[in-house]
Amino acid sequence: MRERGRGQDAGSPRSLRGLRRGVAVALAAGTVLGAAGAAAAPASAAPAATVHRAGAALPRPTGPYPVGTTALRLVDPGREDPWKPGRARELMISLWYPATRPASGGERAPYMVPSAGRHFGGPDGAAVFTYGAAPDRTDWTWVRTHARPDAPPLLGAGPRPVVLWSAGLGDPRTWGTGLVEDLASRGYVVVTVDHPYEASEVAFPDGRLATSVFPALAARPGLDIGALLREAMAVRVADTRFVLDELAALRTDGRLPAALAGSLDLGRIGMVGHSAGGFTAAQAMHDDPRIKAGVNLDGQLHFPGPDGTGVHLSGVAEDGLDRPFLLMGTENADSGPYADQPGWAAFWHHTRGWKADVTLLRSRHGSYTDAQWLLPQLARQGAVPEEAVRGDLGDVRPARAVLATRAYVGSFLDRWLRGHDDHLLDGPSPRFPEVRFER
Repeated sequence: MRERGRGQDAGSPRSLRGLRRGVAVALAAGTVLGAAGAAAAPASAAPAATVHRAGAALPRPTGPYPVGTTALRLVDPGREDPWKPGRARELMISLWYPATRPASGGERAPYMVPSAGRHFGGPDGAAVFTYGAAPDRTDWTWVRTHARPDAPPLLGAGPRPVVLWSAGLGDPRTWGTGLVEDLASRGYVVVTVDHPYEASEVAFPDGRLATSVFPALAARPGLDIGALLREAMAVRVADTRFVLDELAALRTDGRLPAALAGSLDLGRIGMVGHSAGGFTAAQAMHDDPRIKAGVNLDGQLHFPGPDGTGVHLSGVAEDGLDRPFLLMGTENADSGPYADQPGWAAFWHHTRGWKADVTLLRSRHGSYTDAQWLLPQLARQGAVPEEAVRGDLGDVRPARAVLATRAYVGSFLDRWLRGHDDHLLDGPSPRFPEVRFER
């Protein structure tokens, strides 16, 4: 991995946008990798027992199908957990898929299980340190999805394309449910992947809660930030490839209902990710030919040096890809079009496959996540400071940001996994004046 010149803002904390989330949590909004737009918890938050807890609702899916979801624990007996030596690596995934009938009322699956929701919104969770929320002010388990747990899958359409979803470093697999549900409602089977001990928290079926080890790692004297982030990316890619292996096994081993297992078309696999998840999508696609198409939502493709400065290109930036890939940037100071980002520029130059690059105007790093829809609702209830919302989301209208994200990701996946081209990605579109198309 060769080192490149710094490029625009490459030595600043903001330049680590693509991998900053987990370390921002670890460093408590603070020192070496301060997150752009993230705010520390208020110094004197009122006790949760005396304060009304805020709630929020996810945007409705737009596709024609109701959505079902189911969760699975996976264990890789051949791989030691890199963050917890001495034990086998275990993961949690969820599958989201077209279902026979919609969920209503209390049938809708919770956004987070109670133990995960309490930690995510508590003093040590990502909602506080990454997104600026007041601790214990939001009831994350009250937030409901639009999916029915363990619903029978909708039959009759044959095997469906599979899309992997990868959240940002430190974020749980749920932090992208709005986009995931929408894709499932359009006919995809979406597999969301958690990365235990990196993510803020991961709840297992037996009641265990695996919380992030990054605070302890980040507190070590002489921390080599670049090495930590390279290790995190290597673990993410290994987790992704293991999930691909397991999807093949799940088709025949009885761990999934036969109808759902039979709906997985493993010849048509795509991957979408935000921030470090977008980096993961690109690098996993580079390393594994089973992934046919990918989308990077505002994730950088380079690493810093030991002190957090400099630009060290990743393997996928140096080599590019020979399959279709979509870059979607924001107007963060260190984002924007591919020409303004050293990792993206190298990737663009070396990629032989189809590629496109769009930028969501007036947006910030969190605009491609559930933050875009949820945080403004929470801010109106006093659970998130307005300045944190502006810093993480910019001033793009939430409804337009969500619509544009769904439209461009859906158009890309339809084109390359289904052979249906609506021509949205042919060039600038009058339907989306807030999206700049890069050539």
